[in-house]
Amino acid sequence: MASCGGTSFQRRVRSQRVPGTRPSLRNGQLLVSTGVPSLDHIIGGGLAVGTLLLIEEDSYESYSRMLLKYFLAEGVVSRHSLFIASAKDHPEEILQELPAPLLDDVIGTNEAIRETEDNSGNSNNSTTAAQNSMTIAWRYQNLPKVQTALTSSSRFGHYYNVSKTMSTELQQSVKCHGFFLPDEVPLDLTVIECGNMNFGYVRLLKSIQRVIREEGFDGVCPQAKKRNILRIGIHSLGSLLWGEDIGLHENAKHACSLTKFLYALRGLLRTSLSACIITVPAYLIQRLHLPPDLSDTVSRSSKQNLAESAKLLSTGCGGAARGKEHLDF
Repeated sequence: MASCGGTSFQRRVRSQRVPGTRPSLRNGQLLVSTGVPSLDHIIGGGLAVGTLLLIEEDSYESYSRMLLKYFLAEGVVSRHSLFIASAKDHPEEILQELPAPLLDDVIGTNEAIRETEDNSGNSNNSTTAAQNSMTIAWRYQNLPKVQTALTSSSRFGHYYNVSKTMSTELQQSVKCHGFFLPDEVPLDLTVIECGNMNFGYVRLLKSIQRVIREEGFDGVCPQAKKRNILRIGIHSLGSLLWGEDIGLHENAKHACSLTKFLYALRGLLRTSLSACIITVPAYLIQRLHLPPDLSDTVSRSSKQNLAESAKLLSTGCGGAARGKEHLDF
């Protein structure tokens, strides 16, 4: 009697990896590129999904703003969704200033066009071009050839041409969400009670939370959509345009407002497929009430000030860090 039962063997299907990501060699955590391969190498291979990176702004915002553009441009090339927040420049302006990527498929297309044009030319021009191409020292002619072109556009991390801006077609190929503070904050803030946190931070946090939940980036309750990464770029957070008064008054109205926002954002990112880069003014980073280990490397304060900052964080910011039980960004 023939058996009609099927075999119990089931082929194991490997989960499809999210484009523009790779697992960490140390702990297997999902990483995305910052857009600067050398920076990826410094921070351990890339920016971990579910984390945020604070960048101290330089005097003229040249390097910090460029790093933010690299991060966003890498998201466009990797087909990731973007969320751009700013209080100074409109998100559309920042998007239009993204540098153009250097992709091998573009280079290969240009080389193919040149070859076609060269083949269609006369033999004299081809002979002249061949002679011009041999202007190389004789001792280097026998050396093995090396690949000078960039690798595939699907690689992890790309290079960019800062002298050119990204094409409009490439910018429109991804979905971009914007948060411009002047459009979000009403003129009269006296009628709005937002607790002990800056109203702009509250609106920004809710906007990020809405995008994460509605667009399917929530890892707790994933939606039936293709998995993708949300790249969040926040420009000059905590500046005077954000209404931050740290350093202006001895008793600031919201002394721990920015610190609370960073903790709340960190908690939101940890349960989502998103990564964030924030540029913060230098004078503000030195006054942030960060945990002791972060303050030691970021704010460059003395040990006594670190202890006072940890005490203020545990009392004034809801007891999120007590002793060594603090949270890491």
